[in-house]
Amino acid sequence: MITLKILFWILLSVIVYTYVGYGILLYAIIKIRRFLKMGKKLAIDTSYEPEVTLFIAAYNEKDYVAAKMKNTLALEYPKEKINIVWVTDGSDDGTPDVLRGYPKTTVYHLDERNGKIGAMNRGMDFVKTPIVIFSDANTNLGKESIRRIVNLFSNPKVGCVSGEKRIVDKESDVASGAGEGIYWKYESALKKWDAELYSVVGAAGELFAIRTSLYRHVEKDTLLDDFIISLRVAQEGYTIQYDPDAYAIESASANVKEEFKRKVRISAGGIQSIVRLRSLLNVFKYGTLSFQYISHRVLRWSLTPLCLILLIPVLSILAINEGIFSFGLYSTLFWLQFLFYASALLGWFLENRETRVKILFVPYYFFIMNVCVVLGFFRYMKKSQSVNWERAQRAS
Repeated sequence: MITLKILFWILLSVIVYTYVGYGILLYAIIKIRRFLKMGKKLAIDTSYEPEVTLFIAAYNEKDYVAAKMKNTLALEYPKEKINIVWVTDGSDDGTPDVLRGYPKTTVYHLDERNGKIGAMNRGMDFVKTPIVIFSDANTNLGKESIRRIVNLFSNPKVGCVSGEKRIVDKESDVASGAGEGIYWKYESALKKWDAELYSVVGAAGELFAIRTSLYRHVEKDTLLDDFIISLRVAQEGYTIQYDPDAYAIESASANVKEEFKRKVRISAGGIQSIVRLRSLLNVFKYGTLSFQYISHRVLRWSLTPLCLILLIPVLSILAINEGIFSFGLYSTLFWLQFLFYASALLGWFLENRETRVKILFVPYYFFIMNVCVVLGFFRYMKKSQSVNWERAQRAS
């Protein structure tokens, strides 16, 4: 029992640290640094105004072109300094033809579909501006997003800037909207503190930018292009900064089934990223960046889901040994764990019958996220995840 108790506390510590503890520790470090005036505010020059390229890799996005172009042309930045580039490899729904009707818009098209990263690698060979801003076709950007991103690049230490992904509020509609919205609010807070400490750990694919000179062609089978591209920039000694007021808006997944498919793919990509960025695990070489990377990303995609699985039998044995109805420490924790998973399963049951209870959204979404990580691991090991995105249905 002593061995099991030690194992239990190790498992619980890893789980708590991953989802709550790192955030608390990060916030405490930031507060102490502010109090001791150790941290320096990032110096920026708001008059910095270079040419930029807004880069959109798209596959059969005809239905989104009009809204995307209207949004793009309304962005607050000198129009003559924005180069709009669409790469539409494989599109056969007329997307390239519609785009060619817009002035000052460059379209690079190939009939062959090679996935998003293939389109990005090909299209980047044509980008000549010092800064390239990546955005998705089905997202709208905040009016000042480009301006705010460019401001951060005025500091030569900044190699990448991540915007914020904002989810249209669907808390009253579906569990996926509520869970996803809460998750991104927490992620936004962590990114702010990460950036203040040293660097954000990865960029949001819906809106991020890099110095064009730092782009390196990415392996064709890459699943999380935004994550790999941004962290390889950080590996070169630059920081990834973050501005929540530079944002991309998209709807939540239409339902948890759609969110499930998306998360499994992301999780498979997360495992792939850990393998490809394994040198970042060397804290002696990368210091603070490695600490942030392991705490914020690696644990979520690797060790912690395993800890959650192992905690179930370990806590069950300890509770039975203590007396499952004795309401001692382990039996109480056992029933709390049981209640959590029961709430998640009840949320799944009700969601499938379109009966939604808000209090169940968070345990349901948390449960789904971790199941996706496990399935993503097996999908990565089987090499069965396609590099071609399958568009998720979005809540309307």
